[in-house]
Amino acid sequence: MARLWPYLAILALALLLPLTGNEYWALIATRMAIYWVLISGLNLVVGFAGQLAIGYVALLAIGAYTASVLTAGTVMEPLPAFVALGLAALAGAAAGVVVGLPALRLRTFYFAMTTLGFATIVTQITLAWQDVTGGGIGIPGPSMPAPMDTAWGFYYLCLGLGAVCTWATANIGASRFGRALVAIRDSEVAAEASGIAKPRLLVMVFILAGALAAFAGGLFATLQTYITPDAFTFDLSLLFFIAILIGGRGSILGPLLGTILLTLLPEVAAPLAAWSTFLYAALLLVIVLAIPGGIAALLDRNSRKPLPEDRAIQPRPEALAPLLGERAERKLLSLRGIVLAFGGVRAIDGLDLDLRQGEVHGLIGPNGSGKTTTLNVISGYYRPQAGSMTLGDAPLPPGHPVGRAARGIARTFQTPRLIGEATVLENVMIGATIEGRAGFLEALLSLPRQRAEERAMAAQARLALEAVGLAGLAGVRADRLQHSELRFMEIARALVLRPEFLMLDEPAAGLSAEEIRRLGALIRAVSRQGVGVLLVEHHADLIFDICDQVTVLNLGKVLAAGMPAEIRTHKEVVSAYLGA
Repeated sequence: MARLWPYLAILALALLLPLTGNEYWALIATRMAIYWVLISGLNLVVGFAGQLAIGYVALLAIGAYTASVLTAGTVMEPLPAFVALGLAALAGAAAGVVVGLPALRLRTFYFAMTTLGFATIVTQITLAWQDVTGGGIGIPGPSMPAPMDTAWGFYYLCLGLGAVCTWATANIGASRFGRALVAIRDSEVAAEASGIAKPRLLVMVFILAGALAAFAGGLFATLQTYITPDAFTFDLSLLFFIAILIGGRGSILGPLLGTILLTLLPEVAAPLAAWSTFLYAALLLVIVLAIPGGIAALLDRNSRKPLPEDRAIQPRPEALAPLLGERAERKLLSLRGIVLAFGGVRAIDGLDLDLRQGEVHGLIGPNGSGKTTTLNVISGYYRPQAGSMTLGDAPLPPGHPVGRAARGIARTFQTPRLIGEATVLENVMIGATIEGRAGFLEALLSLPRQRAEERAMAAQARLALEAVGLAGLAGVRADRLQHSELRFMEIARALVLRPEFLMLDEPAAGLSAEEIRRLGALIRAVSRQGVGVLLVEHHADLIFDICDQVTVLNLGKVLAAGMPAEIRTHKEVVSAYLGA
């Protein structure tokens, strides 16, 4: 309930606005609600997924002209306003995919430029297609039926639609789809390791954002009563984008307040209307410098509460049994003759490796010997030039890291890949993303199966945090954790996938001696649950204490392989790696 009261307060004030009897404020508030319909969808693209879409005024224009043309009857018999708005939303959904497709290949400013280019194209089409759009002269906007044909009636309609958009996009933000978007934004590599398919997810989000933007365009045309290409300026597009930035990434309330603030700003500073772009830029600069996290960070009091400085990580291996379950069948992950070269350098040269479920297999060697490269080959990030991999009786195709999670392969990284603005619990829940079966529409509407899955994922993540000793930090933002806690959090995210094989890349780096001891006990407990662990580590004592098998690499080749006792006394290993 505490999270709802700001939205309820805003809604209550909006419902009381007609008591003023001032239709000018009805106009401003209606425009605010219409802008929010667009921004609520755009927020998923920019604030959650981190895509720099700054030309979304094009989608507003498409919706406005589609609805206006269909009600004006310039291409066919006039349609009722709501039918025209629905068809405008469909046109916006299609255009949203067209705008969003470059995001699958382009990054940051390159994608931003494509959205601006699309906005320019839309403007030129509206000017040139005079028989349909009216060209520079314009076209009348849709007229609403009673009782929405009055200023306050139309205001209530737009307010209701804005409230629905707030609810729906908040549902997405709090679902596995919202967490996946944030994971793509903050750590695409970690998202892939969790089985999150970026193209499919972004396409769904662009469809939703495009439909909402175009629907808002139809409402905008109704509010304007008459539209021309001049109504869809770059300043308007800038307003949409800046509202999200000053509101805060990954937030619904922040961009909502940003929309209210930026819509009111020109009215409050009416004498400076010609300086609107400057005002937007100055406000953005102040927010970025004073509150980098935006309005959402300013309102988030939990992120400012001090954490105990003497907290210790206390894993509870007994929680692993209910988390991981039983492994009736033990599989073998085999690599044969793997060769991977970067230019003229062979990072892996004819590698053979067998990993068994229920065992800890250490992979050691000097820096540059190919240890992490081997993990990247198994995880699908690198595609070898020669060799084969099998998992059980089935071949393990090279490449395709997104598909590894579904095959029961999880991993951690040399540098912990965290989603910093999400809580520890949300970070771990990302590991369970592929277990969800509820679709995007079910998440949008918060249907029963979706809610049940969210409860199950949260319970599973809490169990994983209990196993690694971080249960007390579940509600803390991940970017506030110590380095050692991030190491264990990343292991929890991998464990919540309930993997058959777990790849750990130097998990003991930066840990104290006691933390390394606890880490070793946790890894052994994981292997006893039937999980095969491949451990890349420079702490030789940890390797020899907990591993069942050890493989030593040197210059991409196997220098030695066998039991820890054999490796510890192997002359070539001692000479090349362990030293006297």
